[in-house]
Amino acid sequence: MNLNNIKPAAGSTFSSKRIGRGQGSGKGGTSTKGHKGQKARAGYSQKIGFEGGQMPLQRRLPKFGFKNVNRKEFRAINLDDIQTLIDTKSVTGDITKEVLVQNGLATKNESVKIMGRGELKSAVSISADKFTKSALELISKAGGQAITL
Repeated sequence: MNLNNIKPAAGSTFSSKRIGRGQGSGKGGTSTKGHKGQKARAGYSQKIGFEGGQMPLQRRLPKFGFKNVNRKEFRAINLDDIQTLIDTKSVTGDITKEVLVQNGLATKNESVKIMGRGELKSAVSISADKFTKSALELISKAGGQAITL
């Protein structure tokens, strides 16, 4: 097999319908567009959502809600996830954002928020962008320290 004798499978390709090439072709005259009307004219392109002049669906439906452009997204990490890291001995010492990124709990561009689900058994220093009240209580109860970045 060479590049010069490669062909597509039989029946998989076909030539396009050539319209507007004279009466003998059977596709001349109106060029399969019928007689007159908006769609028969040159330069016609239908807008997305156009319903023939009827009020389009996206304009008939009521609008509600609000999208805050200044919203800050946080990656939620629970205390039981941190305790699992400590138990598996993949973390020794302080827990920083870099440690969480290395263990796949967050990415380097994400802001991290520590949530209070689970229990923390060891006294560790955790630094993150935000903490919930319950997480702060559980960290201090275990003898640890919460450092807000």
